[in-house]
Amino acid sequence: MPIARNCAIYMVDESRYADDPLPGTRNLVAALFGLENSRSPADMRRVLVRLIDWLGEPRQTALRRHFVVWLKRVLLPSRMDGLHFSQVNDLQEIDSMLAERVKDWTKDWVERGIEQGRVAGELAVLTRQLTRRFGPLDEATMQRLQQASSANLECWADSILDARTLEEVFIRR
Repeated sequence: MPIARNCAIYMVDESRYADDPLPGTRNLVAALFGLENSRSPADMRRVLVRLIDWLGEPRQTALRRHFVVWLKRVLLPSRMDGLHFSQVNDLQEIDSMLAERVKDWTKDWVERGIEQGRVAGELAVLTRQLTRRFGPLDEATMQRLQQASSANLECWADSILDARTLEEVFIRR
């Protein structure tokens, strides 16, 4: 068995290609990057349509199957909580499913983003208020704040008005 010599390893920052259009020629790496960087189900579907075309030949069966497995086990579950993909067996089925769900998923993604932004805003305001009232916050307090639910953040924001110490902010009333 020959020994590989002078092998080079290259790192690719896929996020740098987030806004690049897919090339006209078959470029599966660009398609993979396009799927991972998709910002919406519609974006994902545009890339998927190209993949279906590029991998349509019978000799591409194994590669199509690998893409399906990756989509089912990695990409789709991370983007679409609560949906099961065990019955999906080929790229056309994934495309059909995306076509049916694009509007619902887009709405869910927007709502999830709004909720995350609202909680991040609550956290920022409460952190600023606590720091202004009680001085710099220790690491344990910062961690507690970052792991808190929206309901806890709201409760603590109300408690800051009456609390005499930082510890009193976190006592349930």
